[in-house]
Amino acid sequence: MAVQFKVPASPARSTLTIDTFLGADFTNDPASVDIDKSPNLLNMIREVPGKVRKSMGYKTMASFSDAINGYHTMRGKAHGLIHSGTKIYEADFDNPTVLCSDAKDSRSRSWQFGDKVCILDGKALLIWDGSTVKKATVDATIPVTLIAGEPSGGGKSYYALNLLSPGFTEQFLGEAGTTEYHLSYKDLDATPVKAEILQNDGTWTEMAEGSGFSVNRTTGVVSFTAPPGESPVTGEDNVKITAYKTVSGYADRINKCNIGVLYGASGDLNRLFVTGNPDNEYTNYQWYSAANDPTYFPDTNYQLIGTSKSRIVGYTVINSYLVVLKDKQEIEQNIVLVGSTTVNDETKFNTQTTLHGAPCICTDSTAYLSGEPLFLTDLGVYAITSQDITGRELTNLRSFFLNGKLLDESNLETAFAFVYKDFYVLSINGHLYILDGLQPIQTDKSAPYSTRQFVGYYRDNVDANVMWEEDGALWFGSKSGKVCKFYTNPKDIYSYNDDGVAIVARWETPDFDGKLFYKNKTFRYLAVRLQQALVTSIRLSVMKRGLWTVLTSESSTAYYLSFKGVIFSKFSFSSDSTNRIVALKTRVKKVDKARYRFENIMLNEPFALDKIGIE
Repeated sequence: MAVQFKVPASPARSTLTIDTFLGADFTNDPASVDIDKSPNLLNMIREVPGKVRKSMGYKTMASFSDAINGYHTMRGKAHGLIHSGTKIYEADFDNPTVLCSDAKDSRSRSWQFGDKVCILDGKALLIWDGSTVKKATVDATIPVTLIAGEPSGGGKSYYALNLLSPGFTEQFLGEAGTTEYHLSYKDLDATPVKAEILQNDGTWTEMAEGSGFSVNRTTGVVSFTAPPGESPVTGEDNVKITAYKTVSGYADRINKCNIGVLYGASGDLNRLFVTGNPDNEYTNYQWYSAANDPTYFPDTNYQLIGTSKSRIVGYTVINSYLVVLKDKQEIEQNIVLVGSTTVNDETKFNTQTTLHGAPCICTDSTAYLSGEPLFLTDLGVYAITSQDITGRELTNLRSFFLNGKLLDESNLETAFAFVYKDFYVLSINGHLYILDGLQPIQTDKSAPYSTRQFVGYYRDNVDANVMWEEDGALWFGSKSGKVCKFYTNPKDIYSYNDDGVAIVARWETPDFDGKLFYKNKTFRYLAVRLQQALVTSIRLSVMKRGLWTVLTSESSTAYYLSFKGVIFSKFSFSSDSTNRIVALKTRVKKVDKARYRFENIMLNEPFALDKIGIE
């Protein structure tokens, strides 16, 4: 009987295609990372949802001698202000002019009120009027503290004293024959006192000290040479006296603050709230200005938030609430929601409710992304949602996929965050951690108590101490004194360098182990489709048994000819400007798993991934 033989069947062939790229996952083990994420992403950013490209670089626009601590703008002004070291310059980079030379060498923050900008640096509240920068104490509001005063003393209290100014005005209803008018305060300053007398025609005549009246500063008595007399208008005050009495430490309560926010009643952001005074007695104090007047901080406009054992470290606003963020020493309720009530045209601010969650550790990390206020904690970037206001716990982690690298950074409390377009950009130690507001991912087992995570990216070689947006571009100021601007045109090949230095862009896959993780297998074929570019290149590497091996470097395959930007060292006769495929047989044999790396390391080259296929 003849023996029959059967040809063995070919081994089963598995294929894998990646056509969606959803940023980094530095937190999970590479063997557990989803195929649409990268455990070792570098300098790649979202182009459109689901696709990534090389991050654009930046160029230096100006250099100063000290760290850039802030950039401040005014509506209608061609140039803003640059805060470098202890100086504040008008930011005309061709001819920078020093407007202030004794600012604090630390980050500063600003807010615009009408035609003036308030700047807070932890040393003094400064006012920029468009041409000069002065301390707010120079031209601070002098309040009327007393009306319907009696010459012998007493009257009706009106406005409170201004913490920023020793000046106060008291109004009196004059009496016939009376020359002595008693002020409410004694031991007055040496600053000249001013008096005004109401005339029959309704105008006020001003009198200078020593010319028509004298002042006993010890007793606070003003003596007129001739009595002002009774008021020419029945029931209306006819004597105004403006004097000065410095209360020790009053101005420093505001000047030493380095944290601020705009907030007000009924959604009207017309008051400046400040905190962050480093003096121990003011750890949990916040002060707020009068409506629409940041130079008037009534000495009664303050609030104690939580316990004095913990400091206020940040502010944000959600709906009609001012959200006050306290440090980790406030163990029980470290997020306090402040609201407002208005009775008889007088607005008061009071605590509405409190939340418990991961405490904020970084003042400059608060920013809004996709309508959510974000802030940095020891556990990553957290969000406060509308639902949190009615609850007791705050559990909305947003940076799970970046935490594996982010939380290893030193000095997280010194980070700086800025929202540019749809990205929350957190700068720390020369690195940028970026959350993508256009690509939220529904939470899975990774962070089950958060509603969603944001896709994240990672950028290196960016020494951003502060960041801002101007003319549609993202700018940053470095600790070394450079003012830099990121490129904005992704089609321009010269957008892809950092001050002339090549940008290394990398997408690395998770570990692939096929259908049976415990079986050895052979990876025989690799293909990647690059998005079209005038010039681009790719270096392909594979990790097998823990070691990286370069498979190939491809360049000319992805070029196409365009006379608008000919680079003769990278010349191509191809006129095909569609996406290109780079493919090769790999023959990675008898391994349980493999990992692939796709890189571009060349100067002035775009690089964008469209699809990856593995067989």
